[in-house]
Amino acid sequence: MYAKRFSAHHIYIISIALLIFAGLSSIVIGPMAISYKQSLLALLPGDHELAKHVSLVIHQIRLPRTLLCFAIGAILAICGAVLQGLFRNPLADPGIIGITGGAGLGAALAIVLFTPLTASFPQLLNFAIVPIFAFIGGAISTVLVYRLGTDKNGTSVMIMLLAGVAITAISGAGLGLLNYVADDQALRDLSLWSMGSLASATWTGIILAYCTFGLLFTYFYRHTSNLNALLLGEAEARHMGVNTQKLKRNLIITCAAGVGITVAVCGPIGFIGLVIPHVGRMLTGPNHKTLLPISALLGGLILLVADMIARSAFSPQELPVGIITAMLGAPFFIYLLVNQKSQMS
Repeated sequence: MYAKRFSAHHIYIISIALLIFAGLSSIVIGPMAISYKQSLLALLPGDHELAKHVSLVIHQIRLPRTLLCFAIGAILAICGAVLQGLFRNPLADPGIIGITGGAGLGAALAIVLFTPLTASFPQLLNFAIVPIFAFIGGAISTVLVYRLGTDKNGTSVMIMLLAGVAITAISGAGLGLLNYVADDQALRDLSLWSMGSLASATWTGIILAYCTFGLLFTYFYRHTSNLNALLLGEAEARHMGVNTQKLKRNLIITCAAGVGITVAVCGPIGFIGLVIPHVGRMLTGPNHKTLLPISALLGGLILLVADMIARSAFSPQELPVGIITAMLGAPFFIYLLVNQKSQMS
């Protein structure tokens, strides 16, 4: 409906304006009172006579968290948009096809078994252990799902989704086992991490997340024409000269890397990759050249809003943001299932 009234340009401008407002609000909201003016001044270059404690809270706590929110939301949203286009299935999502589960199991292995051993390593190397294991876990689960769903006749989306459910269940069992064998400190870290939280945002994590987002967006955008061709059907895409098997393999592995890094930085955050691409299609249509940018903007915006709700709903207590995204996304997932069922009947 909006797409008929507004061009993609207008929707980009509105989304960016909302994103800036949400970003400033994210800095303002918290136990310590900070005004919008102080928030804005702190972001501008130069000396602005802000109290030291206000400047410290903004630059060391709230600004890193706000920046990380946008990057994580954008990565999850564009990965969801690519997977839904690749599988031509509205239910495809990094969590549903097992990538998040595999990445989570890999990260949990690193937290429980390897983090205590690497405590004396240099900070950067120590920080890289969890992302590396998350990537390996996500890549292994992705390859397994892809292999199970592919034969000489091509790729079966239904088999891949069912394989994703099985991989997610196996990952859940592995996480349960790690919870059982973890010591007190590892169990505390694992419990906080497994619910998804942006509270421990660091500049190292932010740099990693933005580099990942930049690389993913650039790579995905180069393949928007191929993704659009796939919307017509796999056979039609092959007739148009698209190497569909190579395209699927490369994009799935790239998505696994992106989701693995988000899981490593802030834990599993569900439903952003499922819901946001649908909203993007409602606003700009199915063309991936416009869908990817709007998904990135909306993904960052919605995760910022979810994080603000998580911080303020039971203030001064803070909910893990993964709970908020699940509460927002699960009803939408049920709506998609009902819609699919009505279409099939």
